[in-house]
Amino acid sequence: MRRIWLAMCLGMLAASAAGQAGAGKDAFDVVIEHGRIVDGTGSPWYIADVGIRDGRIAAIGKLDGAARKRTIDATGKTVAPGFIDMLGQSELTMLVDPRVPSKVFQGITTEITGEGSSAGPLNEAMIAGDAAMYKHLGITPDWRTLGEYFRRVERQGMGINLGTYVGATSVRRMVLGDRDVQPTAAQLEEMKGLVDQAMRDGALGLSTALQYTPAPYAKTEELMALAGEAGKFGGIYATHMRSEGDTVLDAIDEAVRIGREGKLPVEIWHLKAAGKANWGRMPELVARIEKARAAGVDVAADTYAYPAWFNTFSAFIPPWAHDGGDDALIARLKDPATRARIRAEMMDPKGDWDNEWQEIPGPGAVQIAVVQNKELLPLQGKRLSEVAAMWKEDAIDALCDILIKDHAFTMVAVFGMDEKDVALALKQPWVSVDNDSEGTAPDGPLAGEHPHPRAYGTFPRVVRKYVREEHLLTLEEAVRKFTALPAGRMRLTDRGVLKAGLAADVVVFDAEKLRDLATFEEPNQLSVGMEWVLVNGVPVVAEGKLTGALPGRVLKGKGHRD
Repeated sequence: MRRIWLAMCLGMLAASAAGQAGAGKDAFDVVIEHGRIVDGTGSPWYIADVGIRDGRIAAIGKLDGAARKRTIDATGKTVAPGFIDMLGQSELTMLVDPRVPSKVFQGITTEITGEGSSAGPLNEAMIAGDAAMYKHLGITPDWRTLGEYFRRVERQGMGINLGTYVGATSVRRMVLGDRDVQPTAAQLEEMKGLVDQAMRDGALGLSTALQYTPAPYAKTEELMALAGEAGKFGGIYATHMRSEGDTVLDAIDEAVRIGREGKLPVEIWHLKAAGKANWGRMPELVARIEKARAAGVDVAADTYAYPAWFNTFSAFIPPWAHDGGDDALIARLKDPATRARIRAEMMDPKGDWDNEWQEIPGPGAVQIAVVQNKELLPLQGKRLSEVAAMWKEDAIDALCDILIKDHAFTMVAVFGMDEKDVALALKQPWVSVDNDSEGTAPDGPLAGEHPHPRAYGTFPRVVRKYVREEHLLTLEEAVRKFTALPAGRMRLTDRGVLKAGLAADVVVFDAEKLRDLATFEEPNQLSVGMEWVLVNGVPVVAEGKLTGALPGRVLKGKGHRD
């Protein structure tokens, strides 16, 4: 008996020693136990454990008894890849609050940014022209290239991963400024050289935002030349198209042509049928994209799944009035004769520009969102119709006066889409999801703004509204749109799926409780139901609370050169 007892003791000691050794270099950093695995591919869920080591998924299976430093009990919860925001705007606000709580509580672990304008390239004239924005955020732009920006943001740390396009607008402004001019052959070569350098710095491709000046001044041939440079490095062409309203089909054709001629994939940002005259046209847009895909063009799209867009208030003003930048625009708005011309063109439904004034049901469809003039802060959250009534003037005069008082800085939410079109776009198998908003927070220096609720709620809203309530998508389909689909589009081969060897961007949430709280009236509310969010294996949300960890990385394109 004594020998048996001694053997048992020795065995327990050996097991303990083995366990301690296992808790060393061979132990998992984290094991997520007993979760419902929704792996991102669209396949049905299954129950398994996920073991994470050194920032990567090391094993998926039955890991009972495996040595680990931390255990997360995911019983009854969904375990999925971290969500990928196909269009964020956080390149500057990440320098203000790198934790980006509005993103991580949605389950976002990676953001793609750079809509037409990008953090670099940058010169002194651009900095001067955008001084109000930098002042508003309290940022000193001490970088000039994308490479320098990447080093700046990596030094500070990030709560999520970040990748960016190089913006065609930024490239144009570097060479041509804000003027309505066309580049000479030499200037176009200089612009192509800037794209080349940005791709070597790590840009993921070229982007355009063709409704916002000075971008509308660029002709298709200029964009094809720049896109071709990005294509040489395996980049993507992403676009806020020239029109999302009456001429949206022509805009799709232009995007397809740029992709075909530039020999690179096309991503259409925030696909929509904008304006009351275009409600119900989404089947036409889908058919036009399907036709291009059938012809061999790699074109896809994304959506934020809300019926209101969010942009600069100055986009309501005809493009010619922006020639020369914001100072020139304000001078024109102050001139009675020029202002009368602007009004006449806004009121003309037959104009040859993307006229947002003709796309809205009325001034009640425009909500003042973000201002930089402190005297205008009481207007945040109010509709343009309310402001006009307060100021005892008509809506167009109120619009112009707000732009003057805020030096064209103002951002607005515009209710110009039909819910049926929004849902049909989301349902397409080649449509992923974008947040189309900068990272923000309900406290701290960013809390004073009144953003679009999508800033806080896009991904949980899709789960709540389109999975649980309307059954438009299954949970597996929704997660694929959040993860594997965007990862494939962006050529992010090391994330987007739960698979051994890939980066450990992982979320754990209650699929029955995940929901958005942000509304247009009260947008600064974090989504709920996201219990754990791991970025490169490190929890940034743990048991539903922000950890403050900054494990994010810059994700660079295939053209990156050290």
